[in-house]
Amino acid sequence: MSVLLVKNFIGGVFVEPVACLDSFEPATGKLFASIPDSSADSVDCAVAAARSAFEHWSSTPIAKRADLLLKLADAIEENADELAELESRDQGKPLWLAKAVDIPRAVTNFRLFARAVPHQTGKSKVQEEFSAVNWTEREAVGVCGLISPWNLPLYLLTFKMAPALMAGNTIVCKPSEMTSVTAFKLCHLVSRVGFPPGVVNVVFGTGPGVGERLVSHPDVPVVSFTGSTVTGKRIAMAAAPFMKKLSLEMGGKNAGIIFDDVDLETSGEGSLISTLLRSCFINQGEVCLCTSRLYVQETIFDAFLRKFVPAVRELKVGPNEVPGVFCGALVSKEHKAKVLHYVGVAKNEGGVLHCGHGVDELVLPEGYENGYYVQPTVISGLDETSSCITEEIFGPVVTVSKFTDEADAISKANAVEYGLCASVWSKNVSTCMRMSRALKVGTVWVNCWMVRCLDMPFGGVKASGRGREGIEESMEFYTESKTICLKY
Repeated sequence: MSVLLVKNFIGGVFVEPVACLDSFEPATGKLFASIPDSSADSVDCAVAAARSAFEHWSSTPIAKRADLLLKLADAIEENADELAELESRDQGKPLWLAKAVDIPRAVTNFRLFARAVPHQTGKSKVQEEFSAVNWTEREAVGVCGLISPWNLPLYLLTFKMAPALMAGNTIVCKPSEMTSVTAFKLCHLVSRVGFPPGVVNVVFGTGPGVGERLVSHPDVPVVSFTGSTVTGKRIAMAAAPFMKKLSLEMGGKNAGIIFDDVDLETSGEGSLISTLLRSCFINQGEVCLCTSRLYVQETIFDAFLRKFVPAVRELKVGPNEVPGVFCGALVSKEHKAKVLHYVGVAKNEGGVLHCGHGVDELVLPEGYENGYYVQPTVISGLDETSSCITEEIFGPVVTVSKFTDEADAISKANAVEYGLCASVWSKNVSTCMRMSRALKVGTVWVNCWMVRCLDMPFGGVKASGRGREGIEESMEFYTESKTICLKY
């Protein structure tokens, strides 16, 4: 396949790039796409186009806006196979995962907000003593800057686009420069279904080249970001002088807490071991919600490892399109090096490597030897102050540690700077409820993982973020409330 040339989409027009970045296919390490290395000038053009389109789009009847979102959802669905293949090749994830999760979720995002928003209501109050009636209306804010990550490219970009557009805002999107291809293809679909020019704009490039200008632009009053905590903090500092509305969904160092009354013997879909395999290693562990710390009650610690480690070893690692592959390649050569750095740290600190990198041999098909693969790795025996336990690795590496009782588990789980999610495993409902309330995180799953209800707010505490995303929460974020008082 020839190298794909990605172009910016500004004011309804595809713009030839002045300079480009190379983007490599994770499975092979070969050049895959050429991405615009855009500058602040491109951001300024996109913001100007979005600002020009705002008045017309925000006054467009909500039913018409919903109709365009539904048409876009249909177009994504009609092109699902092509989008899934591109997402898989661009990001490294298994093709089956892109087909089963990423692309269907992009479809769901547009349909969900298109159908839910028209039914939302505001507040109202009659004041008989003043012969007055009060009510609230929500209004679009303006141009929204949407910055999305490389791990779930189309999935998370569309989760920002849908509510922003339904609320009547125009948007300037900055996808990750490492995974830009499906966003580029989405621009073609946006154009095809008839969005007015300037409503949707996409500028490709780096954080310094594009992101910094988008965040600090005086005509962008709203910024929604998903990515690392380091970048999120920079965004908060850059946006502060402008008093922008910020939504920051950042890193996680999520704990799975396993009590000694769990069932270690049952296997198959929904069982403890099966769910933990998914929660630790799905998408190569490159999901902010993945479990990267397991705390197992000391009375079953050895028994747990005897069940868990062989199951991890059975996970197939390899090229994204090969049937049966569970873990594909990591997103980049640099990210692979970062993940392996932490494995090296664990080894140097005396950690026990039970399986994975440095323990098990990885045999790859011919032509894939230069891909960015790391086997699912299980480590125990580390001190709780180890950087492998306190810092976000964002790869297929999980630490396993002992705990004695509830207080010990809570203390260890809450000891990191992050607070995105956690899971608790026990047959005792009282134990689960006490733990759920004591954990300093935004979401707690009890005897499950990643059972997502999009009606419920999603987000983290501490260094994991600011704000929440969900149907009501997103619509509130992308609008401003106005109170009107009418004397009758």
